[in-house]
Amino acid sequence: MTNTISTGLLPQVLQFACDHQPQMLQTLQHIVEMESPSDNKAAVDKLGAYLAQEFERSGGRVTFHRAEKFGNHLQMAFSGSAGQKPVMLLGHFDTVWAMGTLANMPFRVAEGRVHGPGVFDMKTGIVMMMYALRALKELDASGHRPVTVLLVTDEEVGSLSSRPLTEALARECEAILVLEPAQGLQGFLKTSRKGVGDYTIRVHGRASHSGVDFEKGRSAIVELARQILEVTKFTDLDRGITVNPGTIHGGTRPNVVAAEASVDVDIRIARAVDAEEMERKFAGLHSFDPDCRLEVTRGLDRPPMERTAGTIRLFEAAQKLAKAMGMDLGESATGGGSDGNFTSALGIPTLDGLGAVGEGAHAAHESIILEQLPRRTALLAGLIATI
Repeated sequence: MTNTISTGLLPQVLQFACDHQPQMLQTLQHIVEMESPSDNKAAVDKLGAYLAQEFERSGGRVTFHRAEKFGNHLQMAFSGSAGQKPVMLLGHFDTVWAMGTLANMPFRVAEGRVHGPGVFDMKTGIVMMMYALRALKELDASGHRPVTVLLVTDEEVGSLSSRPLTEALARECEAILVLEPAQGLQGFLKTSRKGVGDYTIRVHGRASHSGVDFEKGRSAIVELARQILEVTKFTDLDRGITVNPGTIHGGTRPNVVAAEASVDVDIRIARAVDAEEMERKFAGLHSFDPDCRLEVTRGLDRPPMERTAGTIRLFEAAQKLAKAMGMDLGESATGGGSDGNFTSALGIPTLDGLGAVGEGAHAAHESIILEQLPRRTALLAGLIATI
């Protein structure tokens, strides 16, 4: 931390956010109603063009990073105090919701909640970025670090296209603030996340007629069942390791001994050092039936975001700012991953969960608590001015 927010700025930022809540809500409605599923490049790019215009209004210099399969990733640079490394605001604007979801899940405001596809995960976080930066500009708050905003388009499907860009930009930054949703209705910030991996186990057996030549077959399904029971033993809850066989494929007909079968396995780890152990365990699997052949493919999609000293310094700064606004701000760990996992694994202080307070990510009851919007926006602006 190199700067200290002035005692007068935080109330001014909060007042700005309160005064501009109607505009924030209008912007939020517009981007929620611009549906942006990860697999629809045209729709995502349309939203990206709109977001670029809005961030330019806040003083950002826009760069699009072209992507072939997914939407183009969006980077904005905001000036700050010369000679200082920037702070990054990180997020995504793709969603899990298919085009047409609005027909059954429209944007609406009711009983202090804002509902709609992507409103919680994480389009409100993007609006918060816009207005936090706009507040600092209009209040002529100088002296903070330059700001890099990075909004990617494939986070919900693994960030394969955007990860190199995220890591490259993050290496130039002093700290990363991730505008993914807060944890729980208490609005906890996320100071650690589990790493996420995917393994596929394929079994190659031998087909035969189940009635005429049963003994000549070698069932891939039976072998796979044994392998599933074996890998579930790798779960170690005390160490934060979970192994979940999620989907199974195999066989052709009930009267055929299955020649092929496979399972997709999700693993979660709390510590980076556990990744190698899990790799060894999966690589060491062997077939129970010597006439069946195993094929194991692996990949750690996201390294864990561990609770580092740098992240705790960021959290304590946020906690101090929150207290000044009458907020009791806590921290939490979560089993889900975000792009903050990548930046944290590089050793860069990363604080996650700074976005909306609400519930129902990826669910039909997705919503945010409207009264939290100005205070969370002011908290973000305060952090930018403090780091």
